[in-house]
Amino acid sequence: MAGGFAVVSSKPSGEMKQQGKITWYVWICGIIAATSGLMFGYDIGISGGVTAMDDFLLLFFPSVYARKHRARENNYCKFDDQRLQLFTSSLYLAALVASFVASRACTALGRKRTMQAASVFFLAGTALCACASGLAMLIVGRVCLGAGVGFGNQAAPLFLSEIAPARIRGALNILFQLNVTIGILVANVVNYFASAIHPLGWRYALGGAAAPAAVLFLGSLVITETPTSLVERGREVDGRKTLERIRGTVEVDAELEEIRAACALAKEMVAEESPYRRLLRRESRPPLAIAIAMQVFQQFTGINALMFYAPVLFQTMGFATDGSLLSAVVTGGVNVASTVVSIVLVDRVGRRKLLLEACAQMLVAQVAVGGIMLAHVRADGTPGGGWAVGLVVLICVYVSSFAWSWGPLGWLIPSETFPLETRTAGFSLAVSSNMLFTFLIAQAFLSMMCAMRAYIFFFFAAWIVAMGTFVLVLLPETKGVPIDEMVDRVWRRHWFWKRCFGDNANEARVNNC
Repeated sequence: MAGGFAVVSSKPSGEMKQQGKITWYVWICGIIAATSGLMFGYDIGISGGVTAMDDFLLLFFPSVYARKHRARENNYCKFDDQRLQLFTSSLYLAALVASFVASRACTALGRKRTMQAASVFFLAGTALCACASGLAMLIVGRVCLGAGVGFGNQAAPLFLSEIAPARIRGALNILFQLNVTIGILVANVVNYFASAIHPLGWRYALGGAAAPAAVLFLGSLVITETPTSLVERGREVDGRKTLERIRGTVEVDAELEEIRAACALAKEMVAEESPYRRLLRRESRPPLAIAIAMQVFQQFTGINALMFYAPVLFQTMGFATDGSLLSAVVTGGVNVASTVVSIVLVDRVGRRKLLLEACAQMLVAQVAVGGIMLAHVRADGTPGGGWAVGLVVLICVYVSSFAWSWGPLGWLIPSETFPLETRTAGFSLAVSSNMLFTFLIAQAFLSMMCAMRAYIFFFFAAWIVAMGTFVLVLLPETKGVPIDEMVDRVWRRHWFWKRCFGDNANEARVNNC
């Protein structure tokens, strides 16, 4: 197999251990937990539309408002303002810090309680942003929202991976990313209608985040905790009852024993060494390297730059404000539909094939967009109608490929590949890496677009080439492998990563892991 991953039996022993049917209760719990992604997506989508609204700019960023309405403006630079970018990026800086606190909360309080905390942060941040009278209050609100993102993005993917049977783990986990895309689409629709409401439209748009936050809060009161978290915290009887409920059978002895053994081993290892220190060991390097690389590459596809600033970007391409918001709605719809494709295919064709196909499709789209922008969008002009429509089509091609690959799999793969003893700590590093690079892209994109102009699309295209090479060479396939068997079934069999698992530390050192 490409990438050197050894082929295993089509009916692995781990799957045979997981008895029972795929219950409705699993799907209900998954849908509710994935609402955290709805909140995250709404935050991503709403910021770009709000920053394109004149009433919002006039109140908080008057210099940007003045530059936007000059008679002859530089299309690429009219939104270049560090404070405006801070409005978007401050959320992700707060989420970076919160993810480390959330890691400890997941271990000590459980995945469910951590999601409840996320919903409280979301509600507080929404109230502050919608009622903001000055930039400081607005930023504080964004910081509260960032804390919610840090807690929610830490807990929800772990929750989904731990309650799911191995054969549908990919599809269930991608519910999180599906909700992210739905949140972006809803935000784009809200922005489109709110932009016509003067002068309070931007307040309604920001306040709309209260709806998904309330759904997450109420829903988190009724879902179960994961069996793994219950056993990990010494509640084995409750863990068994929960496992029987989500599997729809009392024949759960084998899976419960697997969870119990993983928890016992994790407890023993944590007693010897903290999870974060254990992540520095050679045997922890494969999942840690993959998890962080997936987050970095996910951001350097350029997707969040597009989603944050879609209306702004479409205005740069020559669309009027209404047209730019409507174009953002179109790309948001493509994003949702394409994520559904991933749910259908991820546990059938596997993770690697989706990622590699998407790299090729995104590369073509990015280069084509960059070429059209370079040839037909001057600093003080706009492209013709045909070229403008072509740009929207190409961006939809790009968004669709991301939505069935790097979007959902960027969260799925890190959530399923760490052993239990480093799972919450490792995933917190993945989340914090995502938030760090999301912050950097959000803070820098408008300035980069001003400096690089159309060449910014070639910048992201070069990263896509690096991503494809990474998947081809270093990323193993994890489809259908039970979550607690990743070390033996995946990492120890990969042509490169197996060198981290010598019989002793000296052998691993000799193998240059």
